[in-house]
Amino acid sequence: MNHHHQQSRPTIDIDTRLVRAGAVLTAAGAVLAWTGMALGAFAVFTAGRRMIRAMDVPPTQQAVAKWQQAKEASRAGVRAWQEASDAPNGSLAR
Repeated sequence: MNHHHQQSRPTIDIDTRLVRAGAVLTAAGAVLAWTGMALGAFAVFTAGRRMIRAMDVPPTQQAVAKWQQAKEASRAGVRAWQEASDAPNGSLAR
């Protein structure tokens, strides 16, 4: 007796119209999200440009001035350290 029992596999019945509709809505949502991010970035960029134009001293000149101040402070610190190390040991303690 050779009975072949054919086991039927369960099938999944997927409504492809719903899958397509989901894909289309997801793509549309992605396009809207990217558009929103682009508009937001443009607004921030434009506001930053307006702010920089309204400054009395441009940021590059401010950076140069701060760099010069830092170099001078560093030189003054080195000079003070060298003068302190050159001084006799007894003159530092008062």
